[in-house]
Amino acid sequence: MTDYDLVTVGRTGVDIYPLEHGVGLEDVRTFEKFLGGSATNVAVAAAQYGRDVALITRTGDDPFGRFVRREAERLGVDPTYISSGEGPPTPVTFCEVFPPDDFPLYFYRYPTAPDLQLTTDDLPVAAIQQAKVFWLTVTGLSQEPSRATHFAALEARGRRSHTILDLDYRPMFWEHPEQAGAQVAKALEHATVAVGNREECRVAVGEEDPQRAADALLERGLALAVVKQGPKGVLAATADERVEVPPFPVEVVNGLGAGDAFGGALVHGLLSGWDLRRILEFANVAGALVAGQLECSTAMPDQATVESALKGRTVAEPH
Repeated sequence: MTDYDLVTVGRTGVDIYPLEHGVGLEDVRTFEKFLGGSATNVAVAAAQYGRDVALITRTGDDPFGRFVRREAERLGVDPTYISSGEGPPTPVTFCEVFPPDDFPLYFYRYPTAPDLQLTTDDLPVAAIQQAKVFWLTVTGLSQEPSRATHFAALEARGRRSHTILDLDYRPMFWEHPEQAGAQVAKALEHATVAVGNREECRVAVGEEDPQRAADALLERGLALAVVKQGPKGVLAATADERVEVPPFPVEVVNGLGAGDAFGGALVHGLLSGWDLRRILEFANVAGALVAGQLECSTAMPDQATVESALKGRTVAEPH
């Protein structure tokens, strides 16, 4: 078994994005499909930096499921723990593109999705325990049996550094925010790092102000709290240090993949041993570069692309 740099668990599927922008889906005539899902995108993003990455997820036994497995492997993710079987079909997600800041999402995951059917039998416990980073998202806590499976993975992990909880709150997956907040509170007891925007922090710890949200997260025993502030940039806090960096200017095409690109870059920076400011600046630029393109997974940049943008040189097209 490989000792992975990163193991992620959770959402996967196929993004079906319009090639015509500024119009509703009812008027779109052409689309393109891409690998998608938050946990999947983070895995792909980290793989672009040369990291050994595995993804734990489940698809339907269908053509889109075969695409997920094939495309994940093509983009550098070990597909060993991508399972498939009978049950609901591999989910698809549509979006509308109204730049610069309106990208409505339409998830076809009802009443459930294969990745929410993960059980403890699907968990590679040794890989989770030994990975340098374990990444999970709040979406995986929204339904059983996925919820119990995620908590079993966290128990096995034992709050080892780095155990990262993506506060990825999607209201359509929950009956009400309080239900999500209760599950997030339990998960934070096992995490060492939390990443979320202001709304997600409000759901998680009842605080929307970035500084107070960071305080509340650190009080849960976390080593690092990262609060995304949209046009105000991003804040990261530890017990000893606070760093804020402004946003990186980019002409936004589709902002949906930026957070996952940020996540993969955050993982890379932590594993590289960089100081907190460098990590944030690097991750901020990685997210911005993906926001400047339509797709998510195949837009994830490599290190040379991000470093070039950081230095103000002409940005090469990401792979």
